[in-house]
Amino acid sequence: MILLETLGNPVFNIVIFALFVVATLTVVIRVTANQSKAAGSFYTGGASFSGTQNGFAIAGDYLSAASFLGIAGAIAFNGYDGLLYSIGFLVAWLVALLLVAEPLRNTGKYTMADVLSFRMQQKPVRLAAAFSTLAISFFYLLAQMAGAGGLVSLLLGLSGDMAQNIVIVIVGILMIAYVLIGGMKGTTWVQMIKAVLLIAGAGIMTVWVLAAFGFNLDAVMGAAVEANDKPQMLAPGDKYKDPLGFISLSIALVLGTAGLPHVLMRFYTVPTAKEARKSVTWAIGLIGAFYLFTLVLGYGAAALVPGGQQAINGMPGKANAAAPALAFFLPGGGLGGQIFLAVIAGVAFATILAVVAGLTITSSASFAHDIYNSVMKDGKADPAAEMKVARNTVLVIGALAIFGGIFAKSMNIAFLVALAFAVAASANLPSILYSLYWKRFNTQGSLWSIYSGLISALGLIIFSPAVSTPIGRAEPLASAMFPGASFAWFPYDNPAIVSVPLAFFMGWLGTVLSNEKPDLGKAAEMEVRSMTGAGADGAIAH
Repeated sequence: MILLETLGNPVFNIVIFALFVVATLTVVIRVTANQSKAAGSFYTGGASFSGTQNGFAIAGDYLSAASFLGIAGAIAFNGYDGLLYSIGFLVAWLVALLLVAEPLRNTGKYTMADVLSFRMQQKPVRLAAAFSTLAISFFYLLAQMAGAGGLVSLLLGLSGDMAQNIVIVIVGILMIAYVLIGGMKGTTWVQMIKAVLLIAGAGIMTVWVLAAFGFNLDAVMGAAVEANDKPQMLAPGDKYKDPLGFISLSIALVLGTAGLPHVLMRFYTVPTAKEARKSVTWAIGLIGAFYLFTLVLGYGAAALVPGGQQAINGMPGKANAAAPALAFFLPGGGLGGQIFLAVIAGVAFATILAVVAGLTITSSASFAHDIYNSVMKDGKADPAAEMKVARNTVLVIGALAIFGGIFAKSMNIAFLVALAFAVAASANLPSILYSLYWKRFNTQGSLWSIYSGLISALGLIIFSPAVSTPIGRAEPLASAMFPGASFAWFPYDNPAIVSVPLAFFMGWLGTVLSNEKPDLGKAAEMEVRSMTGAGADGAIAH
């Protein structure tokens, strides 16, 4: 473990990090001091949050390390093409608002599988939904853990793989602590606090960058191009030269949000359908403002960090270090720049902790509620035993996140999250939409849709340039997870262009080929409940 010339003062950065961890853990302990031990409290915080509170929490959950570190880095290196991530992530919320948020909240109770299995055979559908939830959460966790390793290593002045690995282990342990202590209620409060701090910090940085260029965005972009001698940053096609590859990414980003289990689970933390809608409108406003900030932050980093892209690429975390580096090198910063860097880094660290806590609680709820209780125990599990399984699952998920994060630490985290979105758009969204809006949809259609989307998305990712060097390529592909290997035959990084249409088609095909007669009574109950909220606050009749 070697100290290097790094950003800011490592000791000061450690103090700020520690303060953030202590402060947020204190909040978690206080807000959950009198919390019930029931499953509803652990999974959904007792559905006790207002729409405004949940909107801030959704923003805190959604504005992950990929948003703050990954997108800022993508814009700093790819300009216009990097901004497309922001646009896709934001537009995706319209799908969630218009088609999913309110019906899902009205029909479900704890997890996405409650909706998918509402009028289907319970065990096979819940099992398929749980597998999908765990796969998506794992990809998302990889992104957050990768961001943590690079960020903290950069700010603590640590170099080498071992140092970043140690950091990832520490983040994993803290993540487990947050979830075990606070459940969903504690996690939600951390996400709300983090959203306020993150959006405020990004806003201050944005104003600071614009002020340095006379509040002229054109001047910021021009300086970024000049500093890096890269005029293609202002035009499309620098990164996505193949239109089909770009379309595949766009499908994943726009459709993925409405299928993300940890985002969907947030709709169960509010008491009414009206508050669920309010949650999304608040989230759209907050997230939209933040993504406008990333445009300035990305170009600002390329323009103001001495050495530009080359210098950023030489830092731990590479492109993911663009935003922290910008905080340090803001004009006129001096000692203030060091302090601001530490605060921004602390916010980014809190961002990672809050998001991984949300992902972990979603995964544990899916395993304990859908697999253990509904599949293994026929829905008759002892509540205390179910909670014990949920807490043990947190430990397992934490260990897997640590292991996977060590392998993925050099990859751009916005890209890793895009893969999670692709799996969500493929495995979950088709079945969710069919379940909510097609009365004839049945168990076989649901299973075919979920498994075809999940297997095709994961399979194409494994054989894509994201994982290994393309077959026949002479030089190793540096951006691949395993550049020394060469078994990639699928041409695109993102599989959505194939896997999403396939999942929709297989859901239809499985339904029309099945001899299962739809339960029209249950379908009518689901329609009334999803559209009106009638009976939504009672237990699901399973």
